[in-house]
Amino acid sequence: MIKRFYSVTNKNRLYELPLIKATDFPEYDSSDYFKFEVIHQSKKSNARVTKVTTPHGIIMQPNFVPVGTVGTIKYLDPISTKDTKSQLMFVNTYHMVVNSDPKLIEKAGGLHKFINYQNPIITDSGGFQVFSLGHPESKNNENNNINNNNNNNNSDNNNNVDVLNKEEKRELKGMSGKKYEGSIASIKDTGVEFLSYKNGDTIELGPISSIKYQKQLGADIIIPFDELPPYHMDEKKILRSLHRTHHWEATSLLEHIKDPRKQAIYSVIHGGVNIEMRKQSIEYLTSLPFDGIALGGSLGKDRNEMKELLKIIMPFIPKNKPNHLLGIGDLESITSIIPLGIDSFDSSYPTRSARHGQIILADQQSFFLIKNQENKQKIDEPLDKSCDCHACKNYSKAYIHHLFKSHEQIYFTLATQHNLRAMARLMENFRNKILNDEV
Repeated sequence: MIKRFYSVTNKNRLYELPLIKATDFPEYDSSDYFKFEVIHQSKKSNARVTKVTTPHGIIMQPNFVPVGTVGTIKYLDPISTKDTKSQLMFVNTYHMVVNSDPKLIEKAGGLHKFINYQNPIITDSGGFQVFSLGHPESKNNENNNINNNNNNNNSDNNNNVDVLNKEEKRELKGMSGKKYEGSIASIKDTGVEFLSYKNGDTIELGPISSIKYQKQLGADIIIPFDELPPYHMDEKKILRSLHRTHHWEATSLLEHIKDPRKQAIYSVIHGGVNIEMRKQSIEYLTSLPFDGIALGGSLGKDRNEMKELLKIIMPFIPKNKPNHLLGIGDLESITSIIPLGIDSFDSSYPTRSARHGQIILADQQSFFLIKNQENKQKIDEPLDKSCDCHACKNYSKAYIHHLFKSHEQIYFTLATQHNLRAMARLMENFRNKILNDEV
């Protein structure tokens, strides 16, 4: 029997309330519009090829999910994004609420019609952004974990390994590096009130309002509202956070079931790096009728701690539903998490890498720096000879080097197109290797 952690009391009444039981949920069946199939289980590892069918298309997994923060990939329009053969786009509810009018998007027919993107979309709850940008405990942890935002520049003489090591701390599980003025005004049982970084308005996000916004946005897959405690926070506070998150996720699920709108909803497993709390979170949330399972919260201070955590908890994740690792997607992490059985993962890694001059090579699972002087002379060579993206089919490495050095905005578009296509090709390669029991 898994040890219970809900003995912590607090003046906040939510901590004292029992969790909603699975038997308290009304009947819920999404099988008419959301289907999950295991195509092949590798004989070499826990890696698997799976298929998710949504109202707006099919997602073959393992799959990398690019992040379109406010309804678009930075420097790339939705049509061009689809042309890279990315199968799923991640849109941030928090930023959509701050920067747009969800009611207007709903009136337009939802995100798919509003942005003209006819592929599956997943939206998050907004919890990650709210708590990352202003969690009361975060200010005490500026230099301790993988949420750090290092923004070091890299000289022409730095090699690829050095660049990756400098990027990993903010790419692994962190924000974009931007500093927002918005901050939390209050945390209550009903949710969080925060100040808009755009105009200072007070905005409320909670387990019910987050689902309301995600209904208006109309994504294929949505996420329940959750709290993101920072890595360093003491265990008692993490326990309280876990209990509150479980309440919030159950409440979000109930709100979703009232009006499914052909959307699927994934739970978010929490518990920080505490194995027993992670197991408890898995036990409770998988007892509820969620359509899939996301793994969120702090995954550790570095990749090694994340990998060890996932190695222990992944065997407890049910195999009959899709799973998604939130906020992870750099090349090194992908290589280690796919064999553990992770189905999908999202990150701004390839798009941000493109803007920093890092060009991904799918077959080599590596990248090079376009600004290096050697690329100036390569007038007859594309970014990647094996790539079929728009940039590689039409432009030389020398020209794209020139655009980068000239600070031309079209560079960002071409490099982003290439990197997203490279990630899609990398996923195709992984799926083929799994089908052949090579991974």
